[in-house]
Amino acid sequence: MTEHTIGVDISKIHLDAFRLEDQAARQFENTPRGIRALIRWLGQTPVARIVFEPTGPYHRGLETALSGKFPLVKVNALQARRFAEACGTRAKTDAVDARILARMGASLNLEPDAPISENHLVLRDLQVARTALVKELTRLSNRSHLQVNPLLMRQIKARRTLIERQLGELNDEIARHIASDEALQRKREILCSIPGLGPIAAALILTFLPEIGTLERKQAGSLAGLVPHSRESGQWKGKSFISGGRKPLRDALYMPALVAMRFNPDLKSKYTTLREAGKPAKVAIVTIMRKLIETANALVKANRNWAPKPA
Repeated sequence: MTEHTIGVDISKIHLDAFRLEDQAARQFENTPRGIRALIRWLGQTPVARIVFEPTGPYHRGLETALSGKFPLVKVNALQARRFAEACGTRAKTDAVDARILARMGASLNLEPDAPISENHLVLRDLQVARTALVKELTRLSNRSHLQVNPLLMRQIKARRTLIERQLGELNDEIARHIASDEALQRKREILCSIPGLGPIAAALILTFLPEIGTLERKQAGSLAGLVPHSRESGQWKGKSFISGGRKPLRDALYMPALVAMRFNPDLKSKYTTLREAGKPAKVAIVTIMRKLIETANALVKANRNWAPKPA
């Protein structure tokens, strides 16, 4: 029996679906009723994968309704666009995008993602809201240093007080959600045992790298966008650089890496060795970030807390 690859282009109003094997195309409303109609349409044939691009809040309803029931594959929008161009497709409409997503899933034989739990979706929403508050607090702090008007200074102070209170509430709620899940709570304990990682950084890692503990060593660094990419052609050799990956995860590792450089004996030694070898400070910090997430992944996989290496 043929298993079908489905491409779904998601917009605010519509869901454009395309079934590759029989070229069937349908459009549904991006509403609970429309998603139920899509599920009935999908249920008519065996489904190998459903390929879609993340679109902020607009894909949340589809992902929540289909996760665990159908094999979902979330792909990077830039990679999908480049795949379309490689296929010679220049046009860009919702129907064309749905067809391209289906072709991409079948051509590359994309593996379905692991089902996402409702608890993880809630954690992700809370972390996104927390990130927005942190950015706003930083902007207010920068403005307060330059402001001299008494009224504006009072307003900035009041807004900072409000945001700090809201941040505290979000931190408590995130901690509560992690504590409600025994497996997540154990992972957080392991992460917090690593010098340099605190509860907030551990929560960020658990949110943006839910696969932690199931990955190979290089996979963990690659998902964080911390693996250098070589640039060579013939006799020419350019500088390697990092790119891609999950930016929120990479951002979450930066400050812990700075702390680990000072207080984690293993990573402190690694940083010192890199600097003595002539590596720039930024390159050494990125290496520490990568070692930190690789260590975290290995410890979670082994289900054991961090312990210093014997002398």
